[in-house]
Amino acid sequence: MADDGTKNGQFMQVYTLRVRYSETDRMGIVYNGNYFTWFEIARTEYCRHFGKSYRGWEARGYFLPVVESYCHYKFPVGYDDTVLLYCRAPASQIKPHSITFDYKLCMDTDSVIAEGWTKHAFVNSEGKVYRKDNDFYAWLLQEVEKLNSC
Repeated sequence: MADDGTKNGQFMQVYTLRVRYSETDRMGIVYNGNYFTWFEIARTEYCRHFGKSYRGWEARGYFLPVVESYCHYKFPVGYDDTVLLYCRAPASQIKPHSITFDYKLCMDTDSVIAEGWTKHAFVNSEGKVYRKDNDFYAWLLQEVEKLNSC
């Protein structure tokens, strides 16, 4: 796993994958819905850098359902291509009730194939949104700021 740095909210390379045949459509191009799966992989790996997995967050009673998502497809990829997954969570996109992760998918360090984002609410185990400052928000903001100062 490589790291291109996170200073000032830059993207961090968090994962490399090789496109499987099952991820392609009849034209041999990656099916568009798979990009959101790759966003999830990138987000999960990025969050591991905080020292707690999603499972750890859920064990503490914090759940992060997706409430909005977007993907801009720039260049097609196909079977057996290598894709680099990048993710970031700028401190400015962390609120007491939500977080937005940004993604960049590349075939190499210079060719972006897709960019996008997902916005997640902070909810408790009953699905109620945290609306005020809370310890999870404070901890997450602190972790992202630490990561961005590396």
